[in-house]
Amino acid sequence: MTAPAYQVFVAALPDVCPTDRRRMVFTADAAGRCEVFTWDAVSRRARQVTNSRAGTVHRAIDADGYVWWFDEDEDGAAGGAGEGAGRWWFRHFDGGPRLPGLPGAPPGLPRGLAVTADGTVAAAVAGEERTVVLTGRRGQVPREMLRTDRPCRLGGVSPDGALIALAASAHDTTAVSVLTPDGRTVATLPGPGLWCQGFSTRPGHRELLLVRDLGDRYALATWTEEQGLRTRHWCVFDTEISARWYPDGRHVLVRQDRHGRSLLYRVDLGSRRRERVPTPAGSLLDAAPRASGAVDYLWTGTAHPPALCATDGLALPPAGPPVAVPGRHTDRWTPTAWGRVHCLLSLPEPAGSAPPPAVFLVHGGPADHDRDAYDATVHSLVASGYAVVRVNYRGSTGYGPRWRHAFPAGVGHTQVADLDAVRADLVDAGLIAGDATALWGVSWGGYLVLLALGRHPGRWRAGIAVKPVADWAAAHRTTTPALRALDVRMFGGTPDEVPERYARASPLTYASSVTAPLLVVGATRDTKCPPGQIRGYLDALTVAGVPHEAMWLDTGHDGYDGAAHVAVLRRSLSFLRARLPEPAPRAPGRPPAPAGGPRPR
Repeated sequence: MTAPAYQVFVAALPDVCPTDRRRMVFTADAAGRCEVFTWDAVSRRARQVTNSRAGTVHRAIDADGYVWWFDEDEDGAAGGAGEGAGRWWFRHFDGGPRLPGLPGAPPGLPRGLAVTADGTVAAAVAGEERTVVLTGRRGQVPREMLRTDRPCRLGGVSPDGALIALAASAHDTTAVSVLTPDGRTVATLPGPGLWCQGFSTRPGHRELLLVRDLGDRYALATWTEEQGLRTRHWCVFDTEISARWYPDGRHVLVRQDRHGRSLLYRVDLGSRRRERVPTPAGSLLDAAPRASGAVDYLWTGTAHPPALCATDGLALPPAGPPVAVPGRHTDRWTPTAWGRVHCLLSLPEPAGSAPPPAVFLVHGGPADHDRDAYDATVHSLVASGYAVVRVNYRGSTGYGPRWRHAFPAGVGHTQVADLDAVRADLVDAGLIAGDATALWGVSWGGYLVLLALGRHPGRWRAGIAVKPVADWAAAHRTTTPALRALDVRMFGGTPDEVPERYARASPLTYASSVTAPLLVVGATRDTKCPPGQIRGYLDALTVAGVPHEAMWLDTGHDGYDGAAHVAVLRRSLSFLRARLPEPAPRAPGRPPAPAGGPRPR
């Protein structure tokens, strides 16, 4: 099969200049890499701003019309800060020289940037063992406001620059801290279950927006110095939400992830009213309100590549040519003793009476979910004659707090049980071939592939694990501080404190039991799922005589270059062709398809 032409994309709306809505900055495809572009909504002209070896994704535009972007250093490891390290740069929307945004700032990983209307800049930069928060002015040497060994990100800056919010993990005892620019702590807002959504942008306001986990639902909350933390118990949702202020500082735009799709609401905090914002059925990858009351959103469905839309018809950057997506796309709920498991099912066009071979695409996270959204891998597999199953196992978002926090069989084992249940249900229903099912996952999804093949040998015909966790203890010792903290929460301690829990969840423990052919893809500069623990797992497969192949990418865990994605896709399709029964013949076709980036662990 001839490979389609791929484009990369970032699931985020353009950033709009606060003082001139016709000026926007966005990230789009540039010959197979993500790069930053400007967009003039009046002339409808785009101009490429960046051109880096590894691609560029982090960007912003300030009230003076200056475009900011984060440029990684050439080897991705400046100052020992690790994969993706670099610095902020800027130039004007209309062109001009490329200038350092915060000259003299330490290199690191971007953890947020904000520029107020008066030009005050705040940024957070993460190194190997610390996060540094900086304040200053555009193009001037910044002042170090705070240095902490806790993983955190910039949660927002008040319009007058007087208050800065830092967001740690939502599950930390101190989930959000509010500080002054000189580093004085004004408030600490406790977790677990508190997400920072940013300050109101209305001049004179210092109100912080938050989302709270109430245990069985989610609610909006706000904080001010005068009133403290206020939970809006009248505004609750049964599944995960994110929220943004409208520019008027009174209304809030809420995006709800629910059962693999999205809903949008306009909430009036004063009158305690909320109303639906009409959008097509599918997924909203991003949504943002404007001063006029209009809403911009990035919409997609399984059969529709992402499209930028505005409720008032404002011209947004084009999303590319239309794509004809093959197959039939539907949902299925599998009943289990614990609850119904939801999956998205994509079937090739009928070509015979026999059920098709199936590939289970296993999402990462685990705090993420598969959406009714375009996925180039789904497109390629269905076009090749395979059924594709995307399971939102326990631990996934989009199904409420109970589902998200459920790990009754233990880390990994709970999710494998859900994959098994959905597989059995689809086979019993005659929708997929029982003797021709394979697993394919990235990051945490790749981890589940390895665990499933070791725990239930013979159930799956083949497996593909891309940038997986293969040995929890080894990964813990060499991964990022944020992921080490996540491990401690999941397992209830470090590998030294609870070694049996790490061993029970590790694919390495079951490597000798694997019987299905396996393709493992690692990345030499991966700091999230480090290469050393993958090599150890591959060695164990070799010792056990397990048939396997290895592929190595000279990249980090995340990336903005489509070439690596296409290389993995081609190798994986070839691997599946050799190990699953030949799909029934399909009509040929090679429509262009965007290439989604790797999912987070």
